[in-house]
Amino acid sequence: MSVKRVWIENLKQAAGERVRVDGWLYNRRSKGKIHFLQIRDGSGIVQSIMGCNDVPPEVFDLCGKLPYETSLSVTGTVREDSRAPGGVELLAEALDVHHVPSAEYPISKQSHGPDFLLNNRHLWLRSRRPFAVLRIRDAVITAVRRFFDERGFLCVDSPIFTPSACEGTTNLFEVEYFEGSAYLTQSGQLYNEAAALALGRVYCFGPTFRAEKSKTRRHLTEFWMVEPEVAYADLDEIMDLAEDLVVSILRHVLGTRRPELEILERDPAPLEKVASPFPRITYAQAVKVLREKGIDFEEGDDFGAPHETAISELYDRPVMVTRYPAAVKAFYMKRDPEDEKLALCVDMLAPEGIGEIIGGGQREDDLAILETRLAEHGLPREPFEWYLDLRRYGSVPHAGFGLGLERTVAWICGTEHVRECIPFPRMLYRIYP
Repeated sequence: MSVKRVWIENLKQAAGERVRVDGWLYNRRSKGKIHFLQIRDGSGIVQSIMGCNDVPPEVFDLCGKLPYETSLSVTGTVREDSRAPGGVELLAEALDVHHVPSAEYPISKQSHGPDFLLNNRHLWLRSRRPFAVLRIRDAVITAVRRFFDERGFLCVDSPIFTPSACEGTTNLFEVEYFEGSAYLTQSGQLYNEAAALALGRVYCFGPTFRAEKSKTRRHLTEFWMVEPEVAYADLDEIMDLAEDLVVSILRHVLGTRRPELEILERDPAPLEKVASPFPRITYAQAVKVLREKGIDFEEGDDFGAPHETAISELYDRPVMVTRYPAAVKAFYMKRDPEDEKLALCVDMLAPEGIGEIIGGGQREDDLAILETRLAEHGLPREPFEWYLDLRRYGSVPHAGFGLGLERTVAWICGTEHVRECIPFPRMLYRIYP
C-alpha cells in the first residue's frame, strides 16, 4: 500500500500519521547512532530523525555520506515537537535516493559575496533567504489579484511589444521586429486606458522594461507592475484605490507569511502600523520639507532617491505626494485646472528608505490638448493615432496608477536591494543566468 505524500508546510495537520516527504537534503548532522537530516521540498524544511535500528544498515551508512542537494524521499511518522521548526519532526522508517549530485554543491553554508550568489542564482534560490522572499512575493501577487477581483476589476493583458514610447524615448529597449523594429513595453497603461473605456474597471499585471542606465539598489531593467485603470475616476478616487490596495497587501502578507518574515529577521512592527489614512502632501510642501532639512534641491526638478527618503522619513506609513510640475511628468498627465503648470498626479513613497512604489494620476481626456502635448514632448503622432481615438470616441475622465512589485516586496521584506525580490534579476550589467 502506497504512503501518501505530504508537503512539509502541511505536516502539522498530519501529526501521528505515516507519510512520505519528497525533497532534497538541505543539511545533515550525525550524533552517535542517529542521523539528523534536514529536508526541504519548496514549501518548508523539516528535520527527519533516523536511528541506526530504524532502517537497514546500508541505508543508515549511506545517509552519513549523502551530499547536500541529494534528491530523496523519506517515509516516516510525523511527531509533534514544539521545539522543531514548523512544530513537527519526521521519524524516518525508509529512504529512497533519486539522484546524488556528481560534484560538491557550490553554495556551501559559509557566506558568499553578492556577485557569486547572483552568478549562481539558479542554485541560490534553494536557500532560506530567497525561499522566504519569493514566498512573500507570491503572497503579494495573490493579495493584488484578490483585491481587484473583489472589486469587480477585470484583468486585461497588455502587449509586451509596442510600436512607441509610453513615458519617454530615452529608456526604451528596441528590438528587431520582422521588417522593422519594436520596443519592449515600459508600461501597459496606454492599452489599459483602451480597456477601461471598454470595460470600466481593469488592471494588467506583467513585466515591464526600462533601458535606464541606473545602478542603484532600487532599479532593475526588467520588473513587474500591476496597473489598474478606472473610467470616470479622478485623482482623489485613484489615490483612495492605491491606499486601499497597499493596506490590503500588508494585511494579507502579515496574516499568511509571518514565518517567512522571521526567516528574514524582518521586524513586522513597522508594517503593522500602516493603516489608512495615508498622509497626502503636495510637491510644493515636499520641497519645503527638503529645504527645512537643509537638502540641496532645485525646485521644478523631479525627486531622486535621497529626496524621496528624506520626505518619507517623516512618516510611519506611505506618504502620497501630489501635483508635481507637469514638465517632469509624461505627456498623458492631465493638468491641474487651478494651475496649468502642475499635473494631476501622485507618487506614493514607502517608508524605511525604499522610495516610490506607486506612480499614477488622472489622464488627459481632451483630444485637442492631448495632440498639443504629443507635439510638446516631441513624440511622433502616427504611432499614437489609436490612443487619440480614445479621445475621439466616448472620452471620459479616467485615472490609474502602477505599483512596482519588486519595490513593494523589498519594503515588506526589509531587503537592501530590489534584485533580491525577483527570481532572476536583470540589471545594467547582468543578464545571467
